[in-house]
Amino acid sequence: MNFYTKQHRYYCGIDLHSKKMYVCILNQQGTVVIHKNIKAMPDQFKELIDPYLEDIVVTAECMFTWYWLADFCEDHNIPFVLGHALYMRAIHGGKAKNDKIDSLKIATLLRGGMLPQAYVYPKKMRSTRDLLRRRTHLNRKKSELMAHVSNTISQYNLPRLNANLKNKYVRDQTKEMFADKSVQRAIDMDIGLIDYYGKELESVEKYVERTAKHHDYHSVMILQSIPGVGRILSMVILYEIHDINRFESVQKFASYARLVKCKKESAGKIYGTSGSKIGNAHLRWAFAEAVVLMMREIPEVKQRIEVLSKKHGKAKAMTIMSHKIGRTVYFMLKRRKFFNLGKFINWT
Repeated sequence: MNFYTKQHRYYCGIDLHSKKMYVCILNQQGTVVIHKNIKAMPDQFKELIDPYLEDIVVTAECMFTWYWLADFCEDHNIPFVLGHALYMRAIHGGKAKNDKIDSLKIATLLRGGMLPQAYVYPKKMRSTRDLLRRRTHLNRKKSELMAHVSNTISQYNLPRLNANLKNKYVRDQTKEMFADKSVQRAIDMDIGLIDYYGKELESVEKYVERTAKHHDYHSVMILQSIPGVGRILSMVILYEIHDINRFESVQKFASYARLVKCKKESAGKIYGTSGSKIGNAHLRWAFAEAVVLMMREIPEVKQRIEVLSKKHGKAKAMTIMSHKIGRTVYFMLKRRKFFNLGKFINWT
């Protein structure tokens, strides 16, 4: 957990919503100089903080509406701190809670050097990262539709498909397996949506690939040197990381990617683990996906997972290998080196 500890003359805490924002500004002595609810509009916010622009820092909780505020502060050379929502327990744990109280607490945490920071993702790559996340979401929807078709075949005790539903010819022939017209219509609806998702996803993937080449093509090539990691998965990893140098150590990177568990310990006693929801879920998924793909490409990795499965169980074995791949990616990007199969096999 990182805290913002720099000193300023004024500290601006904002409880930000889509249409409204409650602004609280404190001076160095902790006196409230402004405490006001305004519309979430750049011009109104600029007018409100204009007398304090000489030395002010602005902060807001990491919610879905923070993009415009971060960009506003960047355009006006105002330091902006993004508060980590899950760490900011002081806001959520009070007896009374409203926008006015929350904005004061945010400003107070900032002034006291106790505001936990989240990463302010840069504007130039933010939209492409969000597009990749949307692509992953829609791809899961497509997979759900394909699973529904397969489950319907099993539901009616029909022979299982030997070919993949990704094949258009197979999808066209599937609905003819059913005698009932209503079932045919349901399957036809699923297949129609699968086709539509497929066309949109293909178009998005081509667009993102062109964009990634513009941003950091060399890093994409480094990631694609990992067996099984293709053009989409490499871009997901790259855009979720952004800059590997923002992680001081491989341990911090592994924690951010949800590849390790954090112990709860007090007075020498361990009370289990915590913080499983803190970190980047998209990176966690990407490294888990990389394990599955690497198993198909490298027999030695599959054998290693089988050995670990006998000792720890399959789920933990996959998690251990995800951690190894995550550490490998960290050092590859840090040192600008391509994947070395011999080192990876000996390491694992």
